[in-house]
Amino acid sequence: MRLKAKICAWVWLLACCVGGSVLAEPLRLYTEEYRPLSYIDNGKLTGMAVEVVELLIQRTGQPAVIELVPWTRGYQKAQREVDVGLFATVRTPQREDKFHWVGPVAAGQTNFYSLKGSGLRIRNLADVERVGTLAVPRQWYSYEVLREKGLKTLYGVPTPQHMMRLFKHGRVALILVNNLALDEMLASQGLKREQVEQQFTLMAHSTYIAFSLNTNPALVSRWRQALNEMKRDGSLERIHRRWFAHASEEELAQALQVQ
Repeated sequence: MRLKAKICAWVWLLACCVGGSVLAEPLRLYTEEYRPLSYIDNGKLTGMAVEVVELLIQRTGQPAVIELVPWTRGYQKAQREVDVGLFATVRTPQREDKFHWVGPVAAGQTNFYSLKGSGLRIRNLADVERVGTLAVPRQWYSYEVLREKGLKTLYGVPTPQHMMRLFKHGRVALILVNNLALDEMLASQGLKREQVEQQFTLMAHSTYIAFSLNTNPALVSRWRQALNEMKRDGSLERIHRRWFAHASEEELAQALQVQ
């Protein structure tokens, strides 16, 4: 989401010793407003992915600053700057060589949904084109995918809120949403999960912490090891189940894969 002003959440720990040397500069971590993974609640940065990252900061002993910024800004910084991470980032073939990846921290599906009672039966992208305009936020990976597939009715909008308002008021017949974020997306317009029905799945996806290629490889390795330990000791599973009550066991198993 694009924000008028960035909101900073400072997460400071005592500097730790690594190989006998002290890390002088904090790691910079960028995230966007994307419920329920990361968002501001009563002035405090929270969310499933935020909770995971804060625990990783504790376990690695890594001084770090988490900053909430518009997605495009964070994405650009994570490609250019040194010792920078971006979360939660969907790992796609188009992005594969742009980052070092630590994860997955969550897994889900990107699905098409319609209002219940609409009578629509959408089985493929040809059916999507037949029902008219499909509004998708331009910064989403799913927009990139559909543009590459040449979807003729694709219409880029600035934010998820734009997409949801068009859907609520009947301007578009379908929405394309990460199932883990569906409840929050619907709630933003006073809608509930019971009012929509899933049509078909565009793709399964996993979200990661994406570190810039200029990030110290030893730092990336420490974070990867710490996350794997969270998977082994059940910490990540407990966080995942608390935030994603509707997630399937298959999605949970994907998120808990050790890498």
